[in-house]
Amino acid sequence: MKKIFKTFEAEMRQLTTPEKDCWISLVKPTEKELAEVAELYAIEPDDLRAALDEEERSRIELEDNYTLILVDIPVVEKNNGKDVYSTVPLGILLAKEAIITVCLEETPVLYALKQKHANELRTHMRTRFVLQILYRNASLYLQYLRVINKLSDKIEQKLHVSTQNRELIELLELEKSLVYFTTSLRSNEVVLEKLLKTERIKKYPEDEDLLEDVIVENRQAIEMANIYSGILSGMMDAFASVISNNLNIVMKFLAVVTIVLSIPVIIFGAYGMNVNGAGMPLANSPYGFAAIVVISLVVSIIVWIILDKKKMY
Repeated sequence: MKKIFKTFEAEMRQLTTPEKDCWISLVKPTEKELAEVAELYAIEPDDLRAALDEEERSRIELEDNYTLILVDIPVVEKNNGKDVYSTVPLGILLAKEAIITVCLEETPVLYALKQKHANELRTHMRTRFVLQILYRNASLYLQYLRVINKLSDKIEQKLHVSTQNRELIELLELEKSLVYFTTSLRSNEVVLEKLLKTERIKKYPEDEDLLEDVIVENRQAIEMANIYSGILSGMMDAFASVISNNLNIVMKFLAVVTIVLSIPVIIFGAYGMNVNGAGMPLANSPYGFAAIVVISLVVSIIVWIILDKKKMY
């Protein structure tokens, strides 16, 4: 889908045809739309398609007619009715008369820019416009990281009540999201550092300040992702140990019960053998059965007390 925008006196308007200093937004574009934009601004089609590859790495490429900036942005996907956090590439191309963005899906990073009243946005100030996109991207990472932290706290409260595999799997999914975030943020950091040193992109003093803010936000997001990842990893190890320890306690208790119950079984098994009753104590006594039951219970209780003193369960 291709949409064209341009700011007129601090108001973002949608156009039907490209104009000078416009912004062309390509969201999951067709081959025809890619071909039209590539031909209009003399862009290599492969550079436009780069952002459509989920495995594409973040980078900057300087060409004769344009500059390609490829970064990873956070996205939220639905999996079995639950939010799963991941990243997808976002391509930003600075052509001579337009700014072009390419992405696999609509993202909050760009959605706010498309609103009618977009404050401080100017499509003709191309460098600042790109930096504002990058700043919103870093801020969105921070926002999602806070959400992940709150989700992990809720799962931790559930684990205090019931340690089940379901909660551990949810923690594993959150940890996987943090790995995606950390890897993407580090790649974006390299792009931002290179962008700071690139002379080809004109930067005014205000733009340099904004770029430094973007770098600071990105580094803060990296630190938060590392901290939350370490906390989640430690939490998963701790609760896995708790589950294993609980299982050991149950197995130890069952072993003690088995030992105690085996005593009456041995005694009753001996008296149940088909042998001469004359050789069996209390075999001919009218109170023999009751006496054997009492003896079995007494011996079992004594064994239970001994095991209890040794803290075997």
